Amino acid sequence: MVAFLRINCNISSCFFYFLVCLYISSSPWMPEACHAVDRAALLGFKAKITRDPSQLLRTWKPSTDCCTSWDGVACDSSGRVVNVSRPGLYSGDDFISETSMAGTLSPTLGHLSFLRLLDLSNLKELKGPIPPELGKLSHLTYLFLDSNQLTGSIPSSFRHLVRLKRLYLGDNRLSGVIPFSVLHCLSSLFELSLSGNELSGGIPSSVGKLVSLAKLDLHANNLSGSIPPAIGRLKKLKYVDLSENQITGSIPPSIGGLSQLVILYLNQNQMTGRIPSSIANLASLQFCRLSENRLTGPLPASIGKLPSIQRLILENNRLTGKLPATIGQLTNLTEIFFSNNYFTGTIPSSFGNLQNLQTLDLSRNSFSGPIPPQLLKLSKLQTLDLSFNPLRLGRIPDWFAKLNLFRLMLARTGIVGQLPAWLYSSSVSILDLSSNRFTGPLPRWIGNMTSLSFLNLSNNGFHSAIPVEMKNLSLLMDLDLHSNKLSGDLRTIFSKRIQDPLGRFNSIDLSCNRFTGPIDRNIGDMPSMVSIEKLVLSYNPLGGTIPTSLGKLSGLKLLELAGNRLSGSIPADLGDAKELASIVLSENKLSGTIPEEVMKLVELREFDVSKNRLSGRIPPHKARIPPSAFRENPGLCGTPLPPCKHA
Repeated sequence: MVAFLRINCNISSCFFYFLVCLYISSSPWMPEACHAVDRAALLGFKAKITRDPSQLLRTWKPSTDCCTSWDGVACDSSGRVVNVSRPGLYSGDDFISETSMAGTLSPTLGHLSFLRLLDLSNLKELKGPIPPELGKLSHLTYLFLDSNQLTGSIPSSFRHLVRLKRLYLGDNRLSGVIPFSVLHCLSSLFELSLSGNELSGGIPSSVGKLVSLAKLDLHANNLSGSIPPAIGRLKKLKYVDLSENQITGSIPPSIGGLSQLVILYLNQNQMTGRIPSSIANLASLQFCRLSENRLTGPLPASIGKLPSIQRLILENNRLTGKLPATIGQLTNLTEIFFSNNYFTGTIPSSFGNLQNLQTLDLSRNSFSGPIPPQLLKLSKLQTLDLSFNPLRLGRIPDWFAKLNLFRLMLARTGIVGQLPAWLYSSSVSILDLSSNRFTGPLPRWIGNMTSLSFLNLSNNGFHSAIPVEMKNLSLLMDLDLHSNKLSGDLRTIFSKRIQDPLGRFNSIDLSCNRFTGPIDRNIGDMPSMVSIEKLVLSYNPLGGTIPTSLGKLSGLKLLELAGNRLSGSIPADLGDAKELASIVLSENKLSGTIPEEVMKLVELREFDVSKNRLSGRIPPHKARIPPSAFRENPGLCGTPLPPCKHA
């Protein structure tokens, strides 16, 4: 029965064939359908699995037929295994199931000489290298090993997988370079994903040999060098993601040859130079993200020849010049993100033709006014962000009242005067009018803006108490009113209504105003405060003591109460707020000792109690706190201050 076995073998392969003989001789009733070599190869794989919590391999038993009884295994008519599919994530008509498997990949998988599909993806705990023996699977068409913890390099033996159409090795810990020879030989490859690894070096020019390639995903590695011009030869490419690497150089003009390209992501690299005018040839392009690079120069007017473009993301570059009016021809655009560049001039009136536009973000540039009234035609516009541009608006145009905006951001755009009354009836949820020159009282009608979830009116000249009507903002979660001239007490804010589970504060910044106190002693019990992470009340003449109930705010990460004229002791209860990472209590009149419970906070990174009246030994702490954080407390001693004097 075993006469077909080779005699001339090395130690590892001889051991493998010994297993084949053993299984044949010890299983007299074993069905003949499953080929002995394939059975032994799969059992060799199972032997390397150390943990199988969902028992994905429970049916893989030597005494049964691997072709008919083993889950995830399929054979051809001659009994040779052609498919092995045991992924950790799979779905049915009405369910999604997820599991894991621990162990390593056995070299015996290389003996499945008729294998066409191998799917061991999303098992999460497969470790160790990819066996070079997999390069012997000359019939392999689909290989999925993504979302594991595989290490080492991509085997150069993969150059022999000439029938491979899909290769997914992403989300592992693979290192080394992408082998030139592998890309040179896989001319049948349709999809290649190596993303989320630790691959380094350049993108091989042999990528130009992958003439059948439709998807190229190399994002989130450590790749460097420039994009090879040979990429322009891949006429079937529809998806390119090279983002989150260290790629330098310019975008090659040859990229204009990718007429079928739908998705182009080059963001978060170190690319320089201009956007080539050949981009106009990407007639199928729908999603383009070139953000977080060092691209320079003006946008080419030819960008207006992208008939299919929907998302155009160019933020965080060094682009200059005026926006070409031709952008107004891109009527399929839904999102424009051009923030944080050096664009100048006015916003083209042709933007009013972008009938499908939902997001327009031109913030942090050097645009001048006025805002073209043609934007009123953008009936689908939900987000408008023109913040930090020298628009010199003077006032918000009245026609803004007719826009059905969800987000309106006009920070530092030169607005003066009072809040426009039309906001009373707007549906705005996120409103940022900070760093302007608004004056006067906060209007009582602000309590009718019940859609507000985020409100930033900081760095203005508002002067009044908080209107009691603000209690009605039951969806408000982030409030920033710092650096105004607001006065009165804070209870209206802390006791506002909520719409369970919405409307609980994430952050509050009321610093640098004229609010008086004391801080409500029950602040930690108020429903609106249960989920707060950031509370900043510094530099208000609040007086009173630090409420012990602040310790009940289990999600609080940042607490700033500097310059509030607080007296009394630091409550030990603050140590119950386990997420606290930053505590700033400087410039008050606090006395007593520093509680050990506070200094033991595991997340503590910043602690400043300078300019108080504290005394005693500074409790032991793991955080690296400089001496300046304790200065001007004559009674304090111990690390990082000088040692305490023993009586």
